[in-house]
Amino acid sequence: MPGWALERVLRRYRTGRVLAVEPVAEGLLNRSYRITTSTGRYFLKCYVDQTTATQAAIAAQHHATTRLAALGLPVPPPLPDRTGRTVTTVLGRRFALYPWAAGRHRTGAELGPDRCAALGALLGRLHGALAEVCAPVTQPTTLPSADPDTTAALIAELRGLAARHRPYGAFDRLAERRLAERLDLLVGHRHRRPRPTAIGRSGWVHGDFHGLNLLHLGDRVTAVLDWDRLRVRPRAEEAVRAATLVFNHPVTGVLDLARVRRYARGYRAATGADAAELALAVHRVWWERLNDFWMLRWRYQRADRRADPLFPAAAAQTVWWCQEYEQVLDAFVN
Repeated sequence: MPGWALERVLRRYRTGRVLAVEPVAEGLLNRSYRITTSTGRYFLKCYVDQTTATQAAIAAQHHATTRLAALGLPVPPPLPDRTGRTVTTVLGRRFALYPWAAGRHRTGAELGPDRCAALGALLGRLHGALAEVCAPVTQPTTLPSADPDTTAALIAELRGLAARHRPYGAFDRLAERRLAERLDLLVGHRHRRPRPTAIGRSGWVHGDFHGLNLLHLGDRVTAVLDWDRLRVRPRAEEAVRAATLVFNHPVTGVLDLARVRRYARGYRAATGADAAELALAVHRVWWERLNDFWMLRWRYQRADRRADPLFPAAAAQTVWWCQEYEQVLDAFVN
């Protein structure tokens, strides 16, 4: 976005004189800026991703985050402009302004046992609060899981695209190897596909709870950011997915199961979720990961390489998880 367009957006807010506008590097879906003004610092978000940038989706996010903040949870609410609206449109793009949240991102390895448990409890409290502030949810009776036959066809397509990619390099070799490996794993595990009825309780979830969407200051989480993927899903599945993103080794993808265990206990204590519900969630998340290739689809089908750095560890984690399935399950349920 040109600087004059951003200044036009900011003039609609009572932020004082703009001193600096700096892009924020993190984030795959949307554009973000750190704004420094005569009255303080702010976070300006430009909604770009077509699936999350609709007026209805943004309104739902803003309603939920404003109510969560009012309940005392660490969720920055959007600021109203001079007319009271929280969404501003310029050049066909929608924007929202937030107070700048203090803190920094921390890896799972930086969190001690008590902080791991506290993080699980925080996610549990968020799930409980979302049930209060969002529309009531009708519990689904079935939820289809990924079809291994469809996945096999996708693997064949991606292998061909990787082999023909030019210039052909180390990433393409890794992709081909991991795709062949994944096909073998699917053949060996296809009988373990989750039944459509094997699901836990559904509810509103953050949708993308991981380290880059959390800010820490001292021993507490000061902000849960990026609510673009707010949606209804099995709640315990979000808890499992978040653990695989927060407590994974950045190179090998291996999970720190001691930290996962403390985190899972915190989540279960906060929500009342039992071992059976967590077991269903672990199995479904494992199966979906076994069938998921979104990073390679971005690279080879969309010519978008922003997710490339995430692929090596994510692919390695899936292989490791298949080998250590029982140990991972035990960390979540015992």
